[in-house]
Amino acid sequence: MSLSHTAAEYMLSDALLPDPGGSRAKGLRLELPSDRLLKFVTVGLPLFLVSLAFAREFSAGSQISCFSPTNFTGKQSAYVDTACWDSLIHHGFDTEGHAVTKSLWALKVFPYSLLVVAVLMYMPYLLWRYAAAPALHSDLLFIIDELDKSYNRSVRLVQHMRKVQQASAEPERFWEEYKRARRERYFEFPLLERYLTCKQHAHSLVFIYILRNLLLLFFLAATCLYLVFLHLNIFFQDEFSCSIKTGLLQAEPHIPPLIPCKLVFFSVFQLISLSIGGVYVLLIPVVIYNALQLCQWDKGLLAIYEMLPAFDLLSRKMLTCPVNDLNVILLFLRANISELTSFSRLNAVSALREATANKQDIDTVVDFMTLLAGLETTKPKHHACTPETDSSMPLSNGGVPETKPGVEVMGKASRDSLGSA
Repeated sequence: MSLSHTAAEYMLSDALLPDPGGSRAKGLRLELPSDRLLKFVTVGLPLFLVSLAFAREFSAGSQISCFSPTNFTGKQSAYVDTACWDSLIHHGFDTEGHAVTKSLWALKVFPYSLLVVAVLMYMPYLLWRYAAAPALHSDLLFIIDELDKSYNRSVRLVQHMRKVQQASAEPERFWEEYKRARRERYFEFPLLERYLTCKQHAHSLVFIYILRNLLLLFFLAATCLYLVFLHLNIFFQDEFSCSIKTGLLQAEPHIPPLIPCKLVFFSVFQLISLSIGGVYVLLIPVVIYNALQLCQWDKGLLAIYEMLPAFDLLSRKMLTCPVNDLNVILLFLRANISELTSFSRLNAVSALREATANKQDIDTVVDFMTLLAGLETTKPKHHACTPETDSSMPLSNGGVPETKPGVEVMGKASRDSLGSA
């Protein structure tokens, strides 16, 4: 064997992807980075601020300070603070002098309402985790595995072609068989392409993903409206007049009808509400952006994998409306790009093809590896330009393309030599 043949064998062997050392199931990310950020902020921020408020409450004691009459003892003053904090009702007079009351009870439940907000913000994540993540996990495992296997099959096919060429006594017959195999699409493995094409007609994942973002958007807007309501009605009144003349104390003449009180942690509640409201308002465009990602295809990822045989979703214009499960899968493939071992190789091959003088003759990784291996073939014209491939073009409604039928007479030697690799 010559040195050139040996070098070509080493080059092709090194081009093969190694078998994954561990299971990919544990390393897959079933959340987009933006979704993970949203979950962390929307759930973690209210929990963090409420925990600080509770810690200060426990360390400082009472959250209210009432100005009891000077003749009250210490226990009576403590009773006034407790009674006014339990009632949280402001007694005042309107413009006509009539007595009116206003409940400030929302201040007492404000920290607990933020706990409810945190639980609500976690609900969209639970919906995605239990309704869509299992199906998405199995789809990603299959597609990532098939993409890497398709790349390895292409390299092994070139290895087999070199062996057939070296063993062939008639080089012209080899190139005839090679051209016939290209014409009959023997180098293509349509399983993955057909699977991805079928995913264009499925809408379960995209429905759940849109529902998740709509729920999150609704909860963010409802929380902001709730905080605005508190600020307009309650959070500008840190002082109120309390009445303890109820029950047994109603007939006591030494007890004043109204006692002024002040909320100690009123400024803390204002700061917490402003922080949460401001951050949630800033997150609303992020949620809208996540939903609008489904309105366009990730053609950058698809263009790289166009180098694989039978992965011409772009060149054959098989992409339809982007609001389907295939687009969701592409988004998560981009998020799990580190698990796609073939991506870096194909990205390098694609960049090298652009730097090649005769890049129009390099359509797939098989063509590129064929040139690197020294077979020096002249790439035939793309089969989509020939009349024979019209039957293999996709339907206008995005239907699954039918594999082009073979010729009626095909030599058995051609099937054995190039039909299996």
